[in-house]
Amino acid sequence: MKHAFAEAKPEVVFNCAAFHNVDVCEREEDRSFEVNVRAVKRLGQRCAESGARLVHYSTNYVFDGAAAEPYTEHDRPNPRSIYAISKLAGEYAALAYCPEALVVRSAGLYGLHGSASKGGNFVTRMIGRARQQGQLRMVADQRLNPTFTSDLAAASLAAVEAGGSGVLHLTNSGDCSWYEFTAAIMELAGIEVPIEPGSTTIPFGAPDRPLNGVLARDRADDLGLEPLRHWRDALADYMDRAGLLAHA
Repeated sequence: MKHAFAEAKPEVVFNCAAFHNVDVCEREEDRSFEVNVRAVKRLGQRCAESGARLVHYSTNYVFDGAAAEPYTEHDRPNPRSIYAISKLAGEYAALAYCPEALVVRSAGLYGLHGSASKGGNFVTRMIGRARQQGQLRMVADQRLNPTFTSDLAAASLAAVEAGGSGVLHLTNSGDCSWYEFTAAIMELAGIEVPIEPGSTTIPFGAPDRPLNGVLARDRADDLGLEPLRHWRDALADYMDRAGLLAHA
């Protein structure tokens, strides 16, 4: 006898899986495309066959970062690394194989559970490095919208409920450099260390990283979605919940 739940099918599938260590992707091209493209294609096929909607997450790295203004959903991508190329190809796979798929591009993600392949998230890594080394150096010429994954999850659900499809940019509001982001982390954590601002250099054979990784949300606004809160407010909330604030 079959249980009733055995016949249940998901209405929406969220694909958060990715091979996203940018430097490793450059060395392991096949693995990058296996996870970031072929797996997405197959997932899109399965979703289409079962009538489920696919929500697939992508990245600001699909842009080369040469523009002066934030990138909208209508701007033409120009990926400049194996990671970025594979993520853009994954976007096309999701949209080609699953009708009404939603591709969500975001940036600078951090959350309560971190990333096993990166040893946590940027916030926890910087706090650990500051305590171990007593000083930090961070690039000041790469800009982005740091985004708390809890906020991104809520915005993604709102986009699904609003019937969103195609490509949407969803990030916390405001933008900053990695240097400014690091300084804000240290301030909230109550850690006083010198932070030296640096400039981006790309060694031979290393992947490019966009100097301008800031995303605008024209299509999200047209869909009537509420803007996410400012990145500083989201950061303080995350650090409070993670027990990383100075008073915690």
